[in-house]
Amino acid sequence: MIGHLQSNKVKYIAPFVSLIHGVDSFKLLEEINKRAAQNERVINCLLQIHIAEEDTKFGFDDKEVMELIKSEAFQQLKNIKIVGLMGMATFTDNEQQIRKEFRSLKNLFDKFQIYYLQFQILSMGMSGDYQIAIEEGSTMIRLGSSIFGERNYH
Repeated sequence: MIGHLQSNKVKYIAPFVSLIHGVDSFKLLEEINKRAAQNERVINCLLQIHIAEEDTKFGFDDKEVMELIKSEAFQQLKNIKIVGLMGMATFTDNEQQIRKEFRSLKNLFDKFQIYYLQFQILSMGMSGDYQIAIEEGSTMIRLGSSIFGERNYH
């Protein structure tokens, strides 16, 4: 699936998915947990962190994600497993800005690995910026445009 995952779509993917990349709200986590329980499974998820200087991107900020992981409500979600973080850099040609955003996500990832040992995946970098992401510590890149071509919005 490409793009933002809406809560009402989780029921369709819950029986099949092995990893959900863009979990950007507690509401979405609750829905994934509910649908995973209905399918008698645990679904691996990445928390999406808002690192870009764009309003079009989704995700938690540093403070929100720390509060989430420490919350009692989060601890009650038994059918999800948070295995890492993901983020998308600003869509720009400014490589220094992209690098700065990826570096900030890597620093957050390292910080969380101390508290949350299940963190294994740092998903950052797409077709246009994956080389920078790898240099900054990405363990997973997303190359949809390179594989499938540019999106057609018509």
